[in-house]
Amino acid sequence: MGSGQGCPRMTIEITRPEIESLIRQRLQSGAFVDAEDVILRALKSFTPEPEPAFDKQRAMAAGARIRELSQGLALGGLTIRQLIDEGRP
Repeated sequence: MGSGQGCPRMTIEITRPEIESLIRQRLQSGAFVDAEDVILRALKSFTPEPEPAFDKQRAMAAGARIRELSQGLALGGLTIRQLIDEGRP
């Protein structure tokens, strides 16, 4: 895939039969010139969603809430610590 702008050529190997089949279907539709055209138009139509920014305050609040919920957590009347200690010889 060289665009004539000094970019090195790239060879792409399609190993999944379903992808090859999709490319062949698009080519048979007559809407694309070649496999490169199919890939180019697919990539141009894809817009990745921006990753949400890390929210330190939200993370701190979540940690505090987890600690709050874990205080006094009990199973069958026993705390987790008691259950752990009960299993030790």
